Amino acid sequence: MITDHKLLLEAYNSLFDNITVRRDEVLKFKEFLETRTSWLTSPASTRFHLNIERGLLIHSVGVALNAIKIKNLLAPDISDESITIVSLFHDIGKVGDVDIPYYLKNDVDWEIKKGIAYKTNPEIVTMSLGTRSLYLISQHVKLSQQEAQAIVAHDGLYPTNGGVNNLEYFHRECRLQMILHFADKWTAAVEEENRK
Repeated sequence: MITDHKLLLEAYNSLFDNITVRRDEVLKFKEFLETRTSWLTSPASTRFHLNIERGLLIHSVGVALNAIKIKNLLAPDISDESITIVSLFHDIGKVGDVDIPYYLKNDVDWEIKKGIAYKTNPEIVTMSLGTRSLYLISQHVKLSQQEAQAIVAHDGLYPTNGGVNNLEYFHRECRLQMILHFADKWTAAVEEENRK
């Protein structure tokens, strides 16, 4: 996990060297994120992994680096460009929207004491994280169906609100989604939360 700000930005910017075919549109999306959203400062969560300033960028760079390692080992035929786009931007919905951050610093003392450093912005339109991520990316970058599935279903099968999230993808996940899901889980649980 890269937490040093200078090293983080170096690793982040070097990932764009993997983008060749859609370079112009991805670099325009990068500029949009950096100038119109909270991308460079947003936490990764309200209370769990990396609920700190720049937590989302730290997490996203970590996921991208791990996804590339997994891809190189198990699926070298998947393009570096594809794996970089989906892994770097899989959680981009956590920035919210143009000039409307998804997360706000928490101002409730007892919640802060419990480790809830951020809260969800009540002004943001409600949608699932994968859907919001796909919504933001697809306005700027043309995606394949596999890339869209990987982004929307990157959380895999988790119980949510009395049901199971992403059940419609069960046993129908493309390889890109499986790589992204594992890289995301490994990065968050092992590297960020120090799970043994």
